[in-house]
Amino acid sequence: MPRGSEASKFHEFELLGWQRAADTYHRYFGSLTRQAIGPLLDALTMPPPAGKSLLDMATGPGYVAAEAARRGWSPVGMDFSESMVAIARRLHPDIDFRIGDAESLPFGNASFDAATMNFVILHLAQPEAAIGEAFRVLRTDGRFAFSVWRMPEQGAGFRIVLEAIEEFGDPGVPLPPGPPFFRFGDPAESRHVLESHGFSDVATVDASLLWTLESPSDFFEAFLKGSARTGGLLRAQAEPALAKVREAIQKRIAACWRNGRLEIPMPALIVSGRKA
Repeated sequence: MPRGSEASKFHEFELLGWQRAADTYHRYFGSLTRQAIGPLLDALTMPPPAGKSLLDMATGPGYVAAEAARRGWSPVGMDFSESMVAIARRLHPDIDFRIGDAESLPFGNASFDAATMNFVILHLAQPEAAIGEAFRVLRTDGRFAFSVWRMPEQGAGFRIVLEAIEEFGDPGVPLPPGPPFFRFGDPAESRHVLESHGFSDVATVDASLLWTLESPSDFFEAFLKGSARTGGLLRAQAEPALAKVREAIQKRIAACWRNGRLEIPMPALIVSGRKA
């Protein structure tokens, strides 16, 4: 796990990445990550909200906060990227969106009835700090739920990209070191970490997501320009290597062609716990 200056460098790397990637993320990944929102909110397993408060940590374009509001929650969405918050405010003008850091929340103790993170934890320099912050701002019996990608061998998307970089590029290009990308895709590890931070009734549920895209070039573009961490790895490749990686990715993802479009399995995990 990065500490001190290393954590700070990775934090800045992610922030800059999302400032640049916000529009492309919304264009390509939005239809995919939205699929996890129903299971994510269902995992809160609470009675009908009737205005109960929910904090969506690192809200991105505000998808979770918007669905939470539709279900009756009173949500606040927060993200450290001004570009993401701008999109969220444009898409959902009636919801309260703020700029803030999931690893150091600008809220007092016991401020919310629930908290969520949708595909965020793998992008944090100090994910356990964010889990601790979620616990701190929750009221007693409040629930926390997050989504995360499963291991690359379990789905085509990440496996194809990472194998192409391994074979034709340089997976060791100099980037700020971050925590293991798929650490929380292991249900046992996620349960252990939440329980170690005081959460009880920890549960994990698999979510089978299917990413549909128009072309192999869209798939490559999504990762290159619409993600911070994997995109940063691609953008750091030397141009001749990147060209070979691009060719390999686009060729291999074509195996997912179905019904006139790409249909890419992207399995995810929903993890939840209660503050006793």
